[in-house]
Amino acid sequence: MTKDNKNISRRNFLKLMGGGALVTSTAMVGCNSAHSDNRGGLALAEVPTDKMTYRTSSATGDVVSVLGYGCMRLPTLPGNNREIDQEMVNTLTDYALAHSVNYFDTSPVYCQGLSERSTGIALSRHPRDSYYVATKLSNFSPNTWSREASIRMYDNSFKELQVDYIDYMLLHAIGQGGMKNLHARYLDNGVLDFLLEERAAGRIRNLGFSYHGDIEVFDYMLSKQDEYKWDFVQIQLNYLDWEYAKEVNPVNTNAEYLYAELAKRDIPVVIMEPLLGGRLAKLPDYLVSRLKQQNHDASVASWAFRYAGTFPKVLTVLSGMTYMEHLQENIRTYSPLVDISEEENDLLMSTAKMMIEYPLISCTACQYCMPCPYGIDIPSIFQHYNRCVCESNYPESSQDANYRKSRRAFLIGYDRMVPKLRQANHCIGCNQCVHHCPQNIKIPQELMKIDDYTEKLKQGIL
Repeated sequence: MTKDNKNISRRNFLKLMGGGALVTSTAMVGCNSAHSDNRGGLALAEVPTDKMTYRTSSATGDVVSVLGYGCMRLPTLPGNNREIDQEMVNTLTDYALAHSVNYFDTSPVYCQGLSERSTGIALSRHPRDSYYVATKLSNFSPNTWSREASIRMYDNSFKELQVDYIDYMLLHAIGQGGMKNLHARYLDNGVLDFLLEERAAGRIRNLGFSYHGDIEVFDYMLSKQDEYKWDFVQIQLNYLDWEYAKEVNPVNTNAEYLYAELAKRDIPVVIMEPLLGGRLAKLPDYLVSRLKQQNHDASVASWAFRYAGTFPKVLTVLSGMTYMEHLQENIRTYSPLVDISEEENDLLMSTAKMMIEYPLISCTACQYCMPCPYGIDIPSIFQHYNRCVCESNYPESSQDANYRKSRRAFLIGYDRMVPKLRQANHCIGCNQCVHHCPQNIKIPQELMKIDDYTEKLKQGIL
């Protein structure tokens, strides 16, 4: 893309492409609420129980459903986004297993520390050999970097999950903080050596890592494949990040490179963020219409899921399914999976090229920044901002033709989405959240920009 094209204004770009607005979605209740989308068509079809596409791990021979259940977005009780709705988690888990989903991914830090326990309760009601459970050594904080603290976290995962072996254990988000953090969290303290011993003893069946951030760390870990013998690696892959990861976030690495490096070493790949935090399920009308022209019945989300699952070295694609309708649609998409054709791939690549013109915050609503010590709902603030940009409810000037309408939509939507005591104006810039963000977003700066913009809208001085 040329420099001139990169500098085209959002307003002119939308005018050039024909404008359009998204179907407005209401905020959803869950550990992570970034999954409302342009769905339809397939949502009314039968949900197969025996047509799931499976992949066989070249490392251990595990036969894994291409759809994996991500437990980062478990449902919460109405009016209480901190307490997990265990009854609903049980129902979703039962349904997933009954419809051939057998991979469940969690972490000690998901859902504000409650995901492993909830996942364990739900899965323990089923035969142990009917599912694979994945969790992570999520020792992000320096007070968990010691060997003793890390092993305590590891042992606690067994307790919470109610298992005596873990199918897939990951070193969590190894690229954050670069080589310095890698050495402090896993190498210098002997924790990786401990995990290798645990794998040899059978308490870990597959050992791998998830990657965000510094490419030096990724390359180093793969260079040690003869020594560590990684059974799998988890990366962020979707049709926007394939070529444009750095445009989305300068610290990210294009998925094309990550996948190629793993494929040539015959390392099975687990995919996270196939929807890029919901962004690839919430497209402007003019982009939706391009996909509908190709396949009228397919939902926007299903395009992204099919894309991620098409790559042959992909073992499973994780989706945080908070609601039954999302689980049902994703089961349909992978029962069986129809690979993306060359023509469809070209369509998605051109769609990605158009999308990078939007000045969105690259938040995937992973919740790693939460809870904020000052009560700020960081993911929901960013979600509202991104949604308004995509829906053209982000007036840049009082001279905009739809200024009054879009100003009202932004301000009213903000108050509905985020309670006033949890809005961006309460940020004091303590930076505690920054160190936990796998996308390396400068969170306080972004919050201050949104707060400044909101105040100008309220005063009508744009």
